[in-house]
Amino acid sequence: MTYDSRPDTHEHINQVRAYLMRATHELLYRSEEHDRSKLLSPEVEVFNRVTPRLRELTYGSAEYKASLAEMGEALTHHYQHNRHHPEYHENGIKDMNLIDVLEMLCDWAAACKRHADGDIYKSIRMNAERFGFSAEFERLLNNTVEALDLRA
Repeated sequence: MTYDSRPDTHEHINQVRAYLMRATHELLYRSEEHDRSKLLSPEVEVFNRVTPRLRELTYGSAEYKASLAEMGEALTHHYQHNRHHPEYHENGIKDMNLIDVLEMLCDWAAACKRHADGDIYKSIRMNAERFGFSAEFERLLNNTVEALDLRA
């Protein structure tokens, strides 16, 4: 009797599909829950005051960093309640999973849209230095920007 690989292949395809559906469900959940903490105290009051100013500043500039520092406990609260931020994790990006990373990248891309001079590639480069991630990880993020057309 000869072996027919098709049943095993179909089983494999179905298992991969099931795993991808788990990831899809988690991504859908993240898309619904993203940054909801910004809509409530203690964050909303500070974001109402500072966000318009941030729009006028270049990401990573001294003025931008000063505005973030002014956000104080509201920003700390935000990081503590949103796992797509490296600051949420004890070991930063090293403790994140791929779902966290994808949400983080989408967050960075959307944040670039708030700035007249926003550039996702520049943001990734600056955050590589800020969070200490490797050139390989930086390239992975850049490749994902291309694959998902996050520049648009």
